[in-house]
Formats: sequence, structure tokens, C-alpha cells
Amino acid sequence: MSTSFAIFLPACFALNMAFGPNNLLSLTIGARHGVMPAIAAAPGRLVAFAVMIAITAAGMGALLMASEAAFTAVKLLGAAYLVWIGARLIIAKGFDTLTEPNGRAQVPGSFLRQEFLVAATNPKAMLIFTAFLPQFVDQSDYWRSFLFVGVVFLILEVPAIAIYALLGSRIGRLAQGGRASRWINRVSGSMMVAFGVALAFARRPAS
Repeated sequence: MSTSFAIFLPACFALNMAFGPNNLLSLTIGARHGVMPAIAAAPGRLVAFAVMIAITAAGMGALLMASEAAFTAVKLLGAAYLVWIGARLIIAKGFDTLTEPNGRAQVPGSFLRQEFLVAATNPKAMLIFTAFLPQFVDQSDYWRSFLFVGVVFLILEVPAIAIYALLGSRIGRLAQGGRASRWINRVSGSMMVAFGVALAFARRPAS
């Protein structure tokens, strides 16, 4: 495992750091509300990923990805949710601390829910777990080996979240003015909408 782990570790962290909907969400929460709310939302994403990893380990991940209907249903739900979040950001007026775009108080649980739903409705995450993690699993010790690589992936997800949260917080501090904060909201929202549209048109890999 030592040689394969030396390959797995940097490859895994590269996936953790890849700029996708969840990392954009961490960056956006960091910019609008600060580092700690973005990091505190991490369990939502980690729970969703842990469930996906367990599904993959049980062999159901490949079956779900082989189902055109299941893949389409999940991707459309995910696309709609991303577009909804993006639209709300686009119409937001500023970076009011712990407030939603409509001005109402934002409770920490809503960040957890957003992270969970963005992760859980992204079939590409399941594709990553189905295609990537099994390459580093020792078939002679399957369950313990899969548990190990899965836990490592989740652990490495935490510093990735923190990095994006810190980057977002820095951007937020530089964009305290009303016009600048609205511009950041619109950019983040437009990117979230773009991720949603791209997900809606994503195709299931040919078996």
C-alpha cells in the first residue's frame, strides 16, 4: 500500500482542491459570512460524500451510474438547486453578515443543508468515487482498505474547504464596498448557475 498510497495522496488532494460547485460554495460563504461559517458547514458535505463512498464500497455506485434514469434524475435535481442558489446570489445586494440575499437572518444550519444538497445532488461526485477510489483498494482486504481510502479522502476534504473559505474571506474583505460586494455576488452566482447548466447537460459515461 505504501507505493500506491504515495500516488493516492497527491492525486486525492488534487481532486479535493478541484474547483467545483461545493468549493465554490465554500468560497462564497467565506466571502459573504466569514471563514468559520464556511468551515462549520463542512459536515454537510462530508456526510454526503461519506454516504456516496459507502454506496460505492457496497458496489451500488457503479449500478447507479449505469442507470440512465437515476443519473438523469440526480443531475437535474442538482442542476436546479445550483441554478436556484446562483440566482439568489445574483440578486443579493451585499455581504451582510449571516444574512440571506432576501435580508433575513441566515442560520448556520442552512449552510450545512446547502453543502449537503450540493454534494448529494452532484452525480459527478459519485463518478469520482466509483472510478477513482477502487484503484487504490487492496482486494485481499477489501472493506478495511476501502474504509481507509474513504476516510483519507474525507480528511483531505477539510483543508480544501478551509483553503477556499480563507480565500473567500480574503475576497470578502477586499470587497466591502456595496458595488464591489454586489459584483462578487453576481460573479459567484453566475458561476453557480453555469455549474448548474453544465450539470444539466452532462452525459452519463458510456459503459
